[in-house]
Amino acid sequence: MDYIKIKSAVVLLLSFASFYTFANPKKEQRPNILIILTDDLGSHDLSYYGKRDIRTPNIDLLANAGMRFDRFYANSPVCSPTRASLLSGRYPEMVGVPGLVRSKPEDNFGYLKPDAILIPKLLKQANYNTAIIGKWNMGLEDPNTPNRKGFDFFHGFLDDMMDDYWTHLRNGKNFMRENEKEIQPQGHSTDLFSDWGIDYIRKQKNSKDPFFLYLAYNAPHFPIQPPVEWLTKVKAREPGISEGRAKLVALIEHLDHGIGNVIRTLKETGMYDNTLIIFLSDNGGHLEMGGYNGTLRDGKQSVYEGGLRIPAFFVWKNHIKAGSFSNQLALTMDIYPTISEITGAKINHTIDGVSLLPVLRHPMVKLKERPVFFTRREGNPLYGGQTIQAVISDNWKLLQNSPFGPYELYNLSEDPQERQNLINTHVDHYRRLQKLLIKQIQKGGSVPWQKPEIE
Repeated sequence: MDYIKIKSAVVLLLSFASFYTFANPKKEQRPNILIILTDDLGSHDLSYYGKRDIRTPNIDLLANAGMRFDRFYANSPVCSPTRASLLSGRYPEMVGVPGLVRSKPEDNFGYLKPDAILIPKLLKQANYNTAIIGKWNMGLEDPNTPNRKGFDFFHGFLDDMMDDYWTHLRNGKNFMRENEKEIQPQGHSTDLFSDWGIDYIRKQKNSKDPFFLYLAYNAPHFPIQPPVEWLTKVKAREPGISEGRAKLVALIEHLDHGIGNVIRTLKETGMYDNTLIIFLSDNGGHLEMGGYNGTLRDGKQSVYEGGLRIPAFFVWKNHIKAGSFSNQLALTMDIYPTISEITGAKINHTIDGVSLLPVLRHPMVKLKERPVFFTRREGNPLYGGQTIQAVISDNWKLLQNSPFGPYELYNLSEDPQERQNLINTHVDHYRRLQKLLIKQIQKGGSVPWQKPEIE
């Protein structure tokens, strides 16, 4: 009996030691970090989820090399707010980005708090080299440009979207930059961002310090413009496919090819084994563009599940079990504290996310239950400058998908497709969730989301 107790204690001690080492790495053990963020990629628009008209072998291979999260949420159903949460660890409205940051003031509904501490600044404690390649969408001028927010290197696009994947312009203006220098690169933006990511990784090979690379593609965001050869291949392979769907599939497969090249570079340079790779999308797929969110309701721009649920997985060889998956509810803002705990970079300010490290170590671990919130502020007649929002608590979800529409209540455990509105039959849950949501709205209302000089 004593032997059994001693053996159990030893196993427990070794398990704790393993966890401690993972959570408190020595300087030489700090991983490189690569975040791959796609734009408007549907939660099930990948072949590893069984979608038969699309082939994403490189993303599939990567997903199978780590842990897949099947209940991962974007903090918002549109670009800027989710990116703000990813980089700050906070709800987007708490850093001044409840809506899209845009170059036209009349269309702008976000202004990143100048004192927001983003991941690159956090990682400076651990001597990381930091870079962003691709889409920024968090500010167009000081103090909210990438280099001013802690990134050592920026090679990409400042604004919310490109009007053309080849000209890279937005509203006739050029927002392509290398650090703070305006540039005019030639080529499809997906190829450019992949190639720039590869160049950066190769330059880090002989660095004594690890790197953090935020590789933020603008694909497959509209306009849906795949290279001709990729579209031709899809049409030949998928007889009967619609023109719109064929273009989106081709654009995603072209993106998959670029991501594959980036991962191969990590392997060729010998850095893959000690690189934490995080893959995700900024919101659900855009249905009007042919996006696919499985059986989930609606898509991008909506706070129904299809607008918020995203593909997400974490890879780190010998640290995260290959082929594992989790149904843990998680959000983009949780990546910030997860990176902090893995690298040992201390957080000395308020955040809203929680570390996913316990789940990454043991897929069956369940984090403490918490209410989570979602918001989006927008202009135009559909929104009138107001917000749509949602709250999930204990698998009950309260939402208002239009500022002019009624609240809706769903039991996600029994109705993940959000088909049966229970607002009139479960008043107790409605009142409980509404109180939570009102408190969150009050918190967000204390943070400015326009530049101070805006009249």
